Amino acid sequence: MDQTLVLQKFIYVVILGIGIQWIAWRLSIPAIILLSVGGILTGPVLGWIDPVRDFGELVQVLIKLAVAIILFEGGLNLKLHELKTSGKTVKRLIGMGLPLSWILGTLAAYYIAGLSFPTAVLLSSIVVVTGPTVIMPLIRNTVVPARITSLFKWEGILNDPLGVLLAVLVFEYFAFWQSQASLGGIIFVLARGVGVSVALGLGAGYLLKKAFEKHMVPEFLKLPIVLCMVLLVYGCANMALDEIGLLAVTIFGITMGNIGLVIIHELRQFKEHISILLLSTVFIILTASLNPGQLATLDWRCWLFLLAMLFVVRPLAIWIATLGTDLGWKERLLVGWIAPRGVVAASVAGLFGPRMIELGYEDGLILTPMVFSLIFATVILHGFSFSWLAVKLGLAKKSKDGIMIVGASSWSIELARKLREMGLNVLMVDSTWHKLKQARLQSIPIHFGEILSDTSEQNLDLIEMGYLLAATENDAYNALVCNTFIHRFGRDRIYQLPLHKKSEEGDKELRSSSRGHTAFGDEWLYETLLVDHHRGMRFQKTRLTGEFTFGDFKAKHANASAPLMIVTQKGKIWFNPAEVREEPQPGDTIISLSEPEENGGGNNRSAG
Repeated sequence: MDQTLVLQKFIYVVILGIGIQWIAWRLSIPAIILLSVGGILTGPVLGWIDPVRDFGELVQVLIKLAVAIILFEGGLNLKLHELKTSGKTVKRLIGMGLPLSWILGTLAAYYIAGLSFPTAVLLSSIVVVTGPTVIMPLIRNTVVPARITSLFKWEGILNDPLGVLLAVLVFEYFAFWQSQASLGGIIFVLARGVGVSVALGLGAGYLLKKAFEKHMVPEFLKLPIVLCMVLLVYGCANMALDEIGLLAVTIFGITMGNIGLVIIHELRQFKEHISILLLSTVFIILTASLNPGQLATLDWRCWLFLLAMLFVVRPLAIWIATLGTDLGWKERLLVGWIAPRGVVAASVAGLFGPRMIELGYEDGLILTPMVFSLIFATVILHGFSFSWLAVKLGLAKKSKDGIMIVGASSWSIELARKLREMGLNVLMVDSTWHKLKQARLQSIPIHFGEILSDTSEQNLDLIEMGYLLAATENDAYNALVCNTFIHRFGRDRIYQLPLHKKSEEGDKELRSSSRGHTAFGDEWLYETLLVDHHRGMRFQKTRLTGEFTFGDFKAKHANASAPLMIVTQKGKIWFNPAEVREEPQPGDTIISLSEPEENGGGNNRSAG
């Protein structure tokens, strides 16, 4: 095929993948659902893309390397300190839940789907994975407790390489068994592959740590070298045993994420951005590769097997595995239902399906369509039901409306109290214990410690927090806090007090990219708020109605009150009324700073 056409098609796939990611974000739909639809439409339905015809053997190479990077990025996000709160349950989910799912899945594939025993064992080992590429976006969009988040994250990220390892071991066993190799030889080869993977993953992590600490690598080369090391670890491990490199890169990622690297935040962001690009591209290629004729080969027994996997195998395995843990029945029900499969299961099925046929197992032909059918079913059912079920079970909130205020002072504590009166979650953070005294006395949740420290990162539970207000007297510190949490909250949800020193216009544009949005307005400096509060001004909340509009509010309080915040009826919070594009509507609440004579009985009233 003409190289220009190949290049154009590949560019089309990349742009389509990122475009779908944006649409999924706008519609609050799991991206992998739309990616599946996009891949099917452009591939089997419309015939615009045929990856095997258009890209040839490079398809498999791209998929393998992409999955390796995705699993490494997942390992980076696994924090060992999370095991303090969920360690026992995670061990049960992995140590007992995975084997139970494998055994029950094998029985279902053999007796219900009617597959040969080797193919049934291999199929079950492939589908024990729980797709972190799917579950992580669901977690980000659903306000569930930190413990549930930790369980899904650990299970998803660890299950992927372990599932791949299991599939590799199963396939290699039957391959060696057909070649009449000795059992001892088979065990040696498999153990060697696992041992090499563990050694490479740990060794590479500590090697880079030493190199970075001794300043043997310049800053601009650190992230590229980490990426090269991922590929090197993956390739070297695969020399010991096919596809065992996925286990090695996951261990490498976990190591890098937990050894105290200075660049860990930049590394996580860099890898996440790459992973989103690779995931989008790879999943479209995989779904575009589907042959409609293969899906037509699935009979009623195969579809019954899929139902058994959804409603019997996973729930039963998790229910048994979590017996005796501190998980309640609601949490066990949620974890037992949610198990979306993703790109790793798809890529492994595409790899081993043809190879099983080569070994003489003809039912290996339906391995790929069965795995893809399970992927589609779990992604759609679990993707759309996760938030709904978590809310119905009382394990999640509908939105992240919490506000983290960094910097305790008399006025910020009173603001926190007022926000809590409105039903909003507030967390007050400061590194000075006595500044938090009034917050503690008023039962405002606090965190004592340096917000930028590793200890705070480990101990802070920000699952309900959706906004950040940096409210200390230090402009540079406020900007640093905002910069640190941009990735967690999003740029449009981080605010800091206005800068003390007015800059040149060009300078202001430069600095705005490295700080939060200005809270309240340019005139509301830290000292201004502190002085006004000391002379008696207080925060007042006023709920707008059809009879008392925003115009009425401004007319009534023109000289005595200054609107500082707007909380809309839909839950959106504006820390600077000047940023609001539309005039506040009935049902919205105005938070203003009022003169002393306006206080008294009016603090908690609804106007009108």
